[in-house]
Amino acid sequence: MMYLKSGKCDACVGGAVYDTADVLRASFYIIGTAAGIKVVSSYFLMIPPENHPIIKEPIMFADCAVNPDPNALGLKDIAISTVGNFKKLFPGKKANVSMLSFSTKGSADSKILAKVIEATDIAKTHFAGQLNVNVDGELQFDASVVPSAGKRKAPGSAVAGNANILIFPDLNAGNIGYKIAERFGGFQALGPIIQGLALPVSDLSRGSSAEDIYLIAAIMLLK
Repeated sequence: MMYLKSGKCDACVGGAVYDTADVLRASFYIIGTAAGIKVVSSYFLMIPPENHPIIKEPIMFADCAVNPDPNALGLKDIAISTVGNFKKLFPGKKANVSMLSFSTKGSADSKILAKVIEATDIAKTHFAGQLNVNVDGELQFDASVVPSAGKRKAPGSAVAGNANILIFPDLNAGNIGYKIAERFGGFQALGPIIQGLALPVSDLSRGSSAEDIYLIAAIMLLK
């Protein structure tokens, strides 16, 4: 991290040897957060297998590695950081952000939905007027990515059925979700890539392959 801070390199890819806590602790103390961001988070770039029946292009999952239980403002920061990275990776492509939940548009009533609904409202306000960003929630996973389910559960939503950024409500959901997609769905999970820091840092799984390290290094150079 000191090497990165001093300007002797452009990015840091860690985690193959040290665990996430060590990587994050060093990055917090030495690198610090980006301007306007209070919550450091992470995303996974999820690459679908060939001929996947639903997802045809890469999709982003956040936060799946850092924040156990972010509040509404934290979820908003996670969404903002993830959209920023999406634009760097896919310039010119519209970001469709789904704020995930077990409910779609009030289909369930529970106090734990409150933070997702509040975060959605705050994120919508932040991105108001940006034609290349759509935000909606609360949306269930199927309503987010399956066009037929999106039309049925959230008619009129620009995000439902078309989401390419999925913001999970907490770390339980995010971590379990990306691993199910990876192990059962055959997706390639690249990350976790740390976001919200002043300089580019990525934290790998200690089970990462040489190909994972190579691809993450390439992504870091786009930041």
